[in-house]
Amino acid sequence: MARSSTAGQGFVVALGTVTALVAGYAGFVVVPRIADVSVWSVFFIVALGFGGLFVSQRIASALVSPYNTAEVSVDGPITRDGTGGLVPTPGFGADRVVDAIEAADEDEAVNALIVRLNTPGGEVVPSDDIRRAVAEFDGPAVAYATDVCASGGYWIASACDEIYARDTSLVGSIGVIGSRLNAKEAAENLGVEYERLVAGRYKDAGNPLKETDDEEREYLQGLIDGFYDVFVDRVAEGRGMTEEEVRDTEARVYLGKEAVDSGLVDETGTYDDVEDRVGDMIEADAEVREFSPRRSFREQIGGGARSVAYSFGAGVASVLGDDDVDGYDFRLK
Repeated sequence: MARSSTAGQGFVVALGTVTALVAGYAGFVVVPRIADVSVWSVFFIVALGFGGLFVSQRIASALVSPYNTAEVSVDGPITRDGTGGLVPTPGFGADRVVDAIEAADEDEAVNALIVRLNTPGGEVVPSDDIRRAVAEFDGPAVAYATDVCASGGYWIASACDEIYARDTSLVGSIGVIGSRLNAKEAAENLGVEYERLVAGRYKDAGNPLKETDDEEREYLQGLIDGFYDVFVDRVAEGRGMTEEEVRDTEARVYLGKEAVDSGLVDETGTYDDVEDRVGDMIEADAEVREFSPRRSFREQIGGGARSVAYSFGAGVASVLGDDDVDGYDFRLK
């Protein structure tokens, strides 16, 4: 599929350039009736030709849109601002992804959206923000899973009309994990004592410097179950599945073909297949323009080696993320 200028745009550019050259020749050669064309005449003709090229390109872009489909990418662990808390991770800023989707939705030339996903998941609320932006897009939306589309990534994909993946893509991991470090014994060995001053029974539930009692564990598990219920509901609604069918996946990660069999993916194929499908949806060749946000410097410096958990779609976001409850880290997994 073409991804730049249409034939109509090329025609406008060529016509504008030729018109400028003809006008330059007439103005600097024919009208003055100069027998021998001077160097200055040639210079002005060429300059006018380039000017016509520039102007015609601007006019062509306005009259003949070179694209009708937007592509937005979600790459790496999903966080609010592209950082992973205290420990840097190659996260992707959800706010910038949402801005890119909204910009595509406001562009009158855009009729469809492709969401390219290569993410193991991440923080709960940022993932849901991106999903909402996709769901609110005015037009067909197709998700394309490349290497990994797990956890929060699948939360996003479930808002699309259709989901495509490669045969070897890792898809799924519909679950939530809550984790905490138990540093009580280590602190005691260092002579560090936790002095508890709180207002509210569960204010410091999950604090790593004290043991978690049964009531606190039940409270924290309730939060995890609540996140999971929302996750299951979103997927069931988006994929036309029952909640029982979604829960039966038990947070497994599936290869592409298995994901199709389980109902999590519609088709396996390449990016060209996705473009063909989008073309069918909008009844025109898909002309794609990338609306993907650029990474900030802080995002780029975290883009080194991915963790082993990333490769298996474990939903890595950060050690301490935005979805914390006093040391307890909630992640989509």
